[in-house]
Amino acid sequence: MSILSKLKETMICLAAGRVTMPYPAGTPANLATAHPLPKSFRGRPIFDGLKCIGCAGCANNCPAREILVFDPCQELRILKYLGRRCTYCGRCADVCPEKAITMSQQFENATNAISDVHQQVDLFMSTCQRCGRCFKTAQPLDALKMKGFRLDDLKGERWIYRSTGYLRQPVVDDIKIELED
Repeated sequence: MSILSKLKETMICLAAGRVTMPYPAGTPANLATAHPLPKSFRGRPIFDGLKCIGCAGCANNCPAREILVFDPCQELRILKYLGRRCTYCGRCADVCPEKAITMSQQFENATNAISDVHQQVDLFMSTCQRCGRCFKTAQPLDALKMKGFRLDDLKGERWIYRSTGYLRQPVVDDIKIELED
C-alpha cells in the first residue's frame, strides 16, 4: 500500500512539470531583461552620506536593529549599517526625511565575508556657536523622539539605548563606554 501511494505521489509531481526557473544554470545572459523585477522590489538599502542629516530615524525604526549610531563627540555622528539580519523591509527608507536611503534592485547579496554588506556614514554635524547644539534643518531634527548622545557599540555591533532626553533613567545599561575628556 505504501509503494502504491509513493508511485501515485511521484506521478502527480511529474505531471506538474517544472515550477521554478533553472537559476543560475541555464538562464539567459541578462536575467534582468529576461525577467524584469517588479517596481515594488526591495533589495539591500543604500545610504547616501551627502543627503543624510544624521537624525537617526532609520536606526530608531529598524525592527532588526541593524543600523547603529555612535556620537564620539558633539560634532561627529557615525551611522553603521550591519546587514546581518536585515529583512529588507524598507522601513529605514520610508522614515528618512531627506530620502538619503534607497532600496536597491539587487537580489544577489550572498557573500563569504559579512563585511561586504556593511556600510558606514561619518557625518559632521554643525553646531550653534551660542548653545553648542547640532543643527541641520528645523523640521527633521525637531521631530526626533530621542535626544542626546547615542553610544551604540560599534565594535560589538549592537544597539544600546542610553538617551535620557525623555526618560528619568536609561532603559538598558549593559555596557560601559568610557570617553576621553
